[in-house]
Amino acid sequence: MDEKHEFTITLEHREDFEFGVKFDWPDTADLLLDEPEPLGHRKGPNASRIAAAAVGNCLTASLFFCLRKSKVEPTKLGATVTGILRRNERGRMRIGEFRVRIRMEGTGEEPARVGRCLELFEDYCVVTDSIRNGVPVAVEVVDENGKVLTDQGA
Repeated sequence: MDEKHEFTITLEHREDFEFGVKFDWPDTADLLLDEPEPLGHRKGPNASRIAAAAVGNCLTASLFFCLRKSKVEPTKLGATVTGILRRNERGRMRIGEFRVRIRMEGTGEEPARVGRCLELFEDYCVVTDSIRNGVPVAVEVVDENGKVLTDQGA
């Protein structure tokens, strides 16, 4: 079954390397992205940190979903994500790896239910599995009139 759901976010350049992000949910606050020095001023997270947050959030939320569905309510649940940047063969900086450590407390009474969730939760994480398998990215640059300036369109 090829089920498709779409979402759209909008980014607008503000100054230097700062970009405002508007989400497609009306009650969601805008987000400021920025680069660290020497390019930016570190006024907000950069794209690598957002990717790390997305991986950590998706994994933790997926685990929480399974635990809740199994009637296990952890007293505390959180994650730490470490991103490792490496240069590729062309010398360009890339995210080489994410290391995720999920901390879970207060689930000791239901080891079988927790164990089952530990076996399943990663498979349901949309973001992590997408990153692991290399999400295709179609890039198109247009001018102010909508004329396509690149040949890599969708």
